Amino acid sequence: MAKMDDLSDRPLDILVAGAGYVGLATAVSLKQARPSLAVAVVDAAPAGVWEKDTRASAIAAAASRMLDRLGCWDEIAPQAQAMTEMIVTDSRTSDPARPVFLTFDGEVAPGEPFAHMVANTALNGALRRRAGELGIDIIEGVAVSSFEAGPAVTKVHLADGVSIETRLLVAADGVKSKLRDMAGIKTVTWEYGQSGIVCTVRHERPHNGRAEEHFLPAGPFAILPLKPDKDGANRSSIVWTERTADAEKLVAGDELVFEVELEQRFGLRLGEIAVEGKPRAWPLGLTLARAFVAHRFALVGDAAHGIHPIAGQGLNLGFRDAAALAETIVEADRLGQDIGTLDVLERYQQWRRFDTVRMGITTDVLNRLFSNDFGPLRQLRDIGLGLVDRMPQLKEFFIRQASGLAADTPRLLKGEAI
Repeated sequence: MAKMDDLSDRPLDILVAGAGYVGLATAVSLKQARPSLAVAVVDAAPAGVWEKDTRASAIAAAASRMLDRLGCWDEIAPQAQAMTEMIVTDSRTSDPARPVFLTFDGEVAPGEPFAHMVANTALNGALRRRAGELGIDIIEGVAVSSFEAGPAVTKVHLADGVSIETRLLVAADGVKSKLRDMAGIKTVTWEYGQSGIVCTVRHERPHNGRAEEHFLPAGPFAILPLKPDKDGANRSSIVWTERTADAEKLVAGDELVFEVELEQRFGLRLGEIAVEGKPRAWPLGLTLARAFVAHRFALVGDAAHGIHPIAGQGLNLGFRDAAALAETIVEADRLGQDIGTLDVLERYQQWRRFDTVRMGITTDVLNRLFSNDFGPLRQLRDIGLGLVDRMPQLKEFFIRQASGLAADTPRLLKGEAI
């Protein structure tokens, strides 16, 4: 970790605010492709907090290719669980059986799963290790308090009084981004009245890499396969959407009540289940930034967009941002252009805004379509799922979308160098 005084003595080319996966991936992508760029990361979270994260994330095939190109995947792979199959059901919580309306083969190419489940600590640790190898300074435990964008540089003031000059400031500080507010960028935001409950469960029988998405009246209930733990216990990650008031009661209430409600939704296919650790819940909504860039300023990841987890694409959208911004900046720098000007940054915005808005609208419509118990609508959506299941070309299209390998994909996400 760098000392702040070291960075205040010399101007930077890029300062990334936020040491989550997207912020680190942005910094590593830029530095690896253009070693001459001076890149640093600053993060408000105290040092070591990331090591206490017990969650896991779905990493699409395109993101895996990017991480491989960045020199991280070999470290992550032993802790990554491939998704070999995906099933979709639509039922009520009390239904004794859940008919499967849609199934997906889990490969986008022979031997390449469309997604993996990866422990957050493994993902963050690999990116931090690579950042260190590339000489990227990471400042932890200090927030950005303000910044002013000038003609040639932006002056960034940290909470401890240190100031840093940079040609470009990248905000990767989450869906409630303070830097986005400081830049005067407005958002389109609404709440769903739902919360997402996340926990890890152990179960008797192996999942064999199968992921499940159960559409229930209160919201989707996803069972995502994880690697066995160090003792060989079978495990899965749960992303459970519930009405906010009910979610808060479930998480704060009696553990036995939580497990009974969980088992009713999880089912008995994998045998007896047990919850690991304390479940957590967070409110769900849609947040889309009205602009992704300003003079010497760019948004990436959740700072630019927060979407419903129904399609599992939030983190993967962030990796697409990182790859697109890095490609835009590296190409501009090679041409001798000023990487912080609006002329350059607009290319990134034009590249990413349509995809982001489309995904935000898609997840919003899917959530509204499936998070209800209206009989005629249920019949129509089940017919639609059944038709998709009988059309191989349409299923292949959806797999390509879910894997992040659709059209206009940045080079890093194809596994290519910038």
